[in-house]
Formats: sequence, C-alpha cells, structure tokens
Amino acid sequence: MNKSQLPNKIRYEYQEESNLAMQYAHGVWGGINPQGEIEINFYTEQDKIPTNSERYLKPDGSFGPEITLTEEDTRIVTRKINAKVLINRHTARALLGWLAEKLENLEAEELRNFEMEFNKNGRKQ
Repeated sequence: MNKSQLPNKIRYEYQEESNLAMQYAHGVWGGINPQGEIEINFYTEQDKIPTNSERYLKPDGSFGPEITLTEEDTRIVTRKINAKVLINRHTARALLGWLAEKLENLEAEELRNFEMEFNKNGRKQ
C-alpha cells in the first residue's frame, strides 16, 4: 500500500487483561477533574455492617438477642468503589451515543417480549 493511500477499513482486535474481572454497578459518582477529564467511579451499595455486636448471656447459659450500636434514625449505606474510569470529552460523547443505542435496543426487545406475551395470553382467553 502506498503511504498516501488510506486503507479501505480498520480492524480492531480486542484483548482482555489477565486480571480483568466483571464488575456490577448500582450507580456512578464523579465529575470533571482539574485536567478537564471526566472521572467516573462505579460503585455498589450495601447496608453498613456494624463494626461489632454483643449478646447477653441468660442465666441458663443461652444467648439473648444480638445487639448492635447504631443510630436509630439514620440508615448508613456503604458505597464501595469497584472501578474508576477517566475519559475525555470525545470518549464521553461516544459513550453517550453507545449507551443511548444499547438502551433503545433493550427497550425495543422488552416491548417485543411484552407484545409476544400479550398476544400469547390473548389467544388463551
């Protein structure tokens, strides 16, 4: 191929890192960093596990109820950051478009499944 010629196509080949692990996310937190990049922190949520608990022993030697010291009017939820991703503006736009396309496909599939189930149930009546 001549240096001034452009190829007809580009092939992207994907490789996974040996330590790659699937992560689940309940949400995302982040913002724009001082370098103008978007920082995305994917997290999962769970109720905070108490640092300790206690049980009283009854006179017969059996256990009483488990007691934890918590604030009664406050529910504490722990957000564990599973992955941090930095992207630039161009990648953010591409990600936005990619997510919009995937959501449209997912919603169209859900609608098809609903219509199939509706038609199937309608025939049974």
